[in-house]
Amino acid sequence: MNHVVLLGDSIFDNAAYVPEGAAVILHLQAELGKSWKATSLAEDGSVTREVVDQLEGLPDDATHLVISAGGNDALQQARVLYEGAESVAGVLHRMSGIAEAFERDYRHMLAAAISHQRPTVLCTIYYPSFNEPGVQRASVAALTVFNDCIVRAAAGHGFPLLDLRFICNDRRDYVHEIEPSDSGGLKIARAIKRLLTTHDFRVGRAMIYV
Repeated sequence: MNHVVLLGDSIFDNAAYVPEGAAVILHLQAELGKSWKATSLAEDGSVTREVVDQLEGLPDDATHLVISAGGNDALQQARVLYEGAESVAGVLHRMSGIAEAFERDYRHMLAAAISHQRPTVLCTIYYPSFNEPGVQRASVAALTVFNDCIVRAAAGHGFPLLDLRFICNDRRDYVHEIEPSDSGGLKIARAIKRLLTTHDFRVGRAMIYV
């Protein structure tokens, strides 16, 4: 039996935000059916480096990994959106430093995942759904540096990439502005299923799935 394990943050561990609906992991198990087993080791609030700890609990029979990490790393740097700057160059220099630190953490995490030698899927960080247009636009722009690191990591290792920015693209896909709703979680689960059941992991080719 195939056994997919979800790792990362509340994009997968969203049960607390959908008390009257279903979490991503429940949607995924229902979508995959009896020929697959689905387990979530993701933890709400986790940053990228903490996925290394989640991997310590990887079941022996795990066959596939799906990792969604980086959103909380970005949240920890949200203060930069409100800091003053004397020039655009100064802002870009600051963002470059943030990107370099994140990339180090992400590559360290990815090395730990690769050591388990399981077919692996990476996910981009989806855009939030803030009501304030200015905050939304700034957040989307800032997430570019984080997602660029993830895309390049997937390309460099020949991993399929699930681009959540195209999947959660409606306000109804969110609760609390940054967490997947019941319907958003279902869309994510269906996208994971499509990738797992159609991608040929044997070729080691990076492909983007939307």
